[in-house]
Formats: sequence, structure tokens, C-alpha cells
Amino acid sequence: MDLKEIASISGKGGLFKIVKPTRSGVILESLGENKAKIVASSNNRISILQEISIYTTDAEGSVPLANVFKTIKEEFGDDPGVNSSSSSEELKAFLKHVLPEYDESRVYVSDIKKIVSWYKIIYNYVPEILEQETEEK
Repeated sequence: MDLKEIASISGKGGLFKIVKPTRSGVILESLGENKAKIVASSNNRISILQEISIYTTDAEGSVPLANVFKTIKEEFGDDPGVNSSSSSEELKAFLKHVLPEYDESRVYVSDIKKIVSWYKIIYNYVPEILEQETEEK
């Protein structure tokens, strides 16, 4: 499994494994304790983690989420030291440490909370993704 098989759905917490497409959408299975399956239709806004990037101020303009996860794993392992209830300043300082060139005007605190939350879910339920990302880079 890798990041192109993991998705986020706008309005629903957590991450989902893409099981298979259907005629009207896609079947997803939640990552976590309860393996609930749902059918996401074209009305849902689905984001594949492999396609997500973080805005930066360097010439590239963005960094893939996979690279950010790799850096978090190398620096912090299983405990990034922040969570969704951390203060805005703590979350911004965390991302500044992980990705010094992130664009503070375009990356919001809510985005940083998602990054931290998604990292913890992946680390706990599909850690092989982080191992693959580390080996590829």
C-alpha cells in the first residue's frame, strides 16, 4: 500500500483506503479501529494523499506531502509532539521545523492539524507507507 491508495474526504474525519471503484463513485474503508466501508460518490470531495502538496516560498512552489511525512518520521518517529488541540503557535513552529520554507500565508493552521492527524493515522495503521517513502527518497 502507498499514498496513492489513501484518501481524505472533505467533511469526514480520518483517512480512507481506496477499495475499488464503482459505477457512481468509489468504495472506501476507514483506516482505524472500526473498518467501516462507505461509498463516496461524485458529490464528495475526495483527495488522494499522493496528490497533496504543501505550499513553499522556494522556487519549486510546493513540496509533496510524502516528503513532509518522511521528514516527520526521521525527526520525531511516533510522536510529533503536537496534536490537533495544540496552540496555533506550536503547530506553526512544528511545521517550520519540519519544512522551514513553508508558505505561512497559504498554509493554514487547519492544514497543519490535518498533516499531524494524517501522519498519526498512517503511523499507527499503515506504517509500511512511511517505510516505503523513506526507502524511495
